[in-house]
Amino acid sequence: MTGNRTYSYTILRYVHDVVSGESLNVGVVMHVPAAGFLTVRTRKTAGRLKYAFPDLDRRAFVEAMKAVDRGFSSIAKQAKDELLFGPQVDARRLALKVLPHDDSALQWSPVGTGLTANSAKTFERLYERHVARFDHKAGRRRRTDEDIWRPVREKLAERDVHIPFEPKVIAGRRDRIEFKKAWKNGRWHAYEAVSFDLSDADNIKDKARRWRGHLSAVRDGRSEDIDLHFVLGLPQDQTLLPAYKTAKQILEGAPFAKEVVEESNVDQLVASLEDEYRAYQR
Repeated sequence: MTGNRTYSYTILRYVHDVVSGESLNVGVVMHVPAAGFLTVRTRKTAGRLKYAFPDLDRRAFVEAMKAVDRGFSSIAKQAKDELLFGPQVDARRLALKVLPHDDSALQWSPVGTGLTANSAKTFERLYERHVARFDHKAGRRRRTDEDIWRPVREKLAERDVHIPFEPKVIAGRRDRIEFKKAWKNGRWHAYEAVSFDLSDADNIKDKARRWRGHLSAVRDGRSEDIDLHFVLGLPQDQTLLPAYKTAKQILEGAPFAKEVVEESNVDQLVASLEDEYRAYQR
């Protein structure tokens, strides 16, 4: 292991929607104190993100990436004078000097570490692994939650079923959640479309965990009960189906979850809704 030096790195993530929480990696920072090595690479185009998030403000994103690059350029010039290459300083601490932690769409990952005998080669490997390897998927637009709900809405309209959906807030002792498509038919029912057509397995499982965690936080001391019906959208990438199945199981065990419907079973869901709606009108 002669010649190996300790390095640290952090990944820059773009979080488009804090509610769904899906993130895409858009940059890498690597720091090797013993070699005086500090480098960053960020995305210079928004192509992949635009396919994932059609409403992305492309110009604002590109400008944000430029600002991050300028910040690190400034830090690199000051590094020796400010002892930023000391062993106690890691990549994330330096990254936070450029982009402090807040509620914005750009977030730094926890710090990672390793050993390297070739800083430049290791950096290229990190960028390929965490950012560039997903680029081949950029030509395929991923479906949003609204895309998954659209067939339900259209099929209901075809059947002349106009359920009076409205927002409904359920408050717990420590948290609250608003369901945007709810209606009361004896008791409250809410319908949530959840697209798992995401970039990788971790994002898929994390989205399900966030839903379950949020619902668990609301369950204790809740103001009232509600039956929650999930409508799930599958990933287009077939290699992500195992992660999707895990996510489905996570939601099946979530508080309030009365049923979890896959998009292939939307016709049955719509038929059930129609029956309930006709009975509600009598």
